[in-house]
Amino acid sequence: MILFERDTWHEIYISLKKNKLRTFLTGFGVSWGIFMLVLMLGAGTGLKNGVTAGFGQFATNSFFVWTQTTTIPYKGFPRGRNFNFNTDDIKAIKEQVPEVGLLAPKLTAGNWGSEGGNVIRGKFNGTFTINGDYPETFLIDPVHVDAGRTLNIKDIDQNRKVAVIGIRVKELLFEPNEDPIGELITIQGVYFTVIGIISPKGNANMNGDKKEMIWVPFSTLQQVFNYGNIVGYFAITSKDHIPASVAEAKVRALLAERHQISPEDHMALGGFNIENEFNKMNGLFMAINLIIWLVGSGTLMAGAIGISNIMLIVVRERTKEIGVRRAIGATPRSIIVQIMAESTTLTIVAGLAGMLIGVWILEAISPFFAGGEDSFFKNPSADIGVVSTSLVILVFAGAFAGFLPARRALKIKAIDALRDE
Repeated sequence: MILFERDTWHEIYISLKKNKLRTFLTGFGVSWGIFMLVLMLGAGTGLKNGVTAGFGQFATNSFFVWTQTTTIPYKGFPRGRNFNFNTDDIKAIKEQVPEVGLLAPKLTAGNWGSEGGNVIRGKFNGTFTINGDYPETFLIDPVHVDAGRTLNIKDIDQNRKVAVIGIRVKELLFEPNEDPIGELITIQGVYFTVIGIISPKGNANMNGDKKEMIWVPFSTLQQVFNYGNIVGYFAITSKDHIPASVAEAKVRALLAERHQISPEDHMALGGFNIENEFNKMNGLFMAINLIIWLVGSGTLMAGAIGISNIMLIVVRERTKEIGVRRAIGATPRSIIVQIMAESTTLTIVAGLAGMLIGVWILEAISPFFAGGEDSFFKNPSADIGVVSTSLVILVFAGAFAGFLPARRALKIKAIDALRDE
């Protein structure tokens, strides 16, 4: 085959070497196009990694529901009524909404504002958010367990006075070399035993900074601090393959019915759907990737057009050579292969150079953006499969860019080409 003949590649080499500046500038256009595409894809990935890491391992099929003030009179109750969830709602949700996966009743105690803070340990004190929780809360919003353990169901059933503290609480209430596990702290005059130390995964703080929080058993908080059967709000996940919005709608309808709220009163129950927010975020990054591909493809197309224009010039410069070949019996196919091989070779070499430089730069800067979990730009990288696919597309574009000038060359009659000046 003509394409695999040594003379063919020698001619391509001589042709490209003959006009070094033109070859460089043409190749640079192609290299720059794929180089910018690689960098933009890497930047998009870094941004997505940073934002996704902010969620930590938060359950993306979760939602929250809390009480607000009613806005519509219903069944004899006036508008502007305040109400609370209660422990009976827990059982009702579990029994009547089969779409629910994890259910975590939550109760957050206010900062009582006692002199010196609401938590005391020896000579140290501080004011922290006190959460009454079920073990499920740490499955919905996972944390790093730095020492000890988190809450379990026995803590709930036995109303144990135990506490899990955030890493910042440890720093403020204990000496640097002191082990808090098993030590007592006083929360508003009540002693609790520290059983665990945690730090957050990601920066998705739904109700405050986890580093400065204390978790106690839900039932203990209700009993010790006289909350009765009040539930502050619910954190809930849907079962696998069930949209969180489906479970949320049924939970809201059930709670509205149980607390005599009008079905039309959409303000009485507050809420936040993590799945919806996560889907919006994914949609945003899909749009960003689309823009990247549009811009990158335009740049690549400009490079391919540049090659096509240069090959037209090459055909014009080599008109007499083409005429001689035609006169001594060169087939149209051999002329086309020669010109297309030249444009394709230039595209491949320049494209590979741009791709490799782009990937090398991303690999070089990635360690500087490894970042912590609070970083919004993390580990920029480009999918080699995607970049390679774009290179293949570019090669086909380069071949097509050479095909058009090759067809023009075939339209030149041999006798006209020989007397061309």
